[in-house]
Amino acid sequence: MDATIRIAGLRKSYGEQTVLHDLDLEVGAGEVIGYIGPNGAGKSTTVKILTGMIDDFEGEATVCGFDVRRQPLEVKRRIGYIPETADLYDALTARQYLRFLGRLHGLEPALLDRRAESLLGLLGLEDLDQTLASFSKGMRQKVVIVAALIHDPQVIFMDEPLSGLDANTVVVVKEVITRLAARGKTVFYCSHVMDVVERVCHRIVILDRGRILADGSFDDLQAEAQSAGASLERIFTRLTSAGQHGAVAERFVAQLGGLADGAQEGRV
Repeated sequence: MDATIRIAGLRKSYGEQTVLHDLDLEVGAGEVIGYIGPNGAGKSTTVKILTGMIDDFEGEATVCGFDVRRQPLEVKRRIGYIPETADLYDALTARQYLRFLGRLHGLEPALLDRRAESLLGLLGLEDLDQTLASFSKGMRQKVVIVAALIHDPQVIFMDEPLSGLDANTVVVVKEVITRLAARGKTVFYCSHVMDVVERVCHRIVILDRGRILADGSFDDLQAEAQSAGASLERIFTRLTSAGQHGAVAERFVAQLGGLADGAQEGRV
């Protein structure tokens, strides 16, 4: 398999805290990889490195054969990035914003306008001439999705891409992911929504404290965990919480009871 994304010996520290520990990972064309882990596991740091937002790291990282540290513009020409929350230019309309980004990627104005209107229309957003400041969270997320895909990138990085979307649009976006992969696109998908990861990803990497704990298809993870029929959520919590989630929940609720008792005693 020719790797579209390649990481070798990737290590990143902030001061004395190491957040990525010598990661090795290869992702091929047409793969949808679910990259999941608890908060602080190193997911966002990995994505920021691969998209050229962080360049002070150790090891190697390439996207589409280009070194992300030495050739960041070549990488950015070939990728799309859908974050959970994006900083948009609120004074611009959706049309102006997409024109701006599309021109950065060298799209011709006529093609750009056709794609913007068609893609946003398919996601249920037809008025492109409102300012982004007036858009709801879900409307803004639709613009972010179209902005990331409008230049037809080879690799798409998604970090909680379904945030704020209505149920119908969620279904559409999941289908879009599947069809992009069928066209040979690589999708690097980060999310805490385990059932979506389980359904759309060909391969799942579980990261915790900057180290890869598991890497394989959902069936592979079930076999390794000796948990035939177990959900991804159950496998994930078993690997990353040492089975303590039930105990933590019990203690949490017990503390609420204690607080309530104390409040009542204070009113006596």
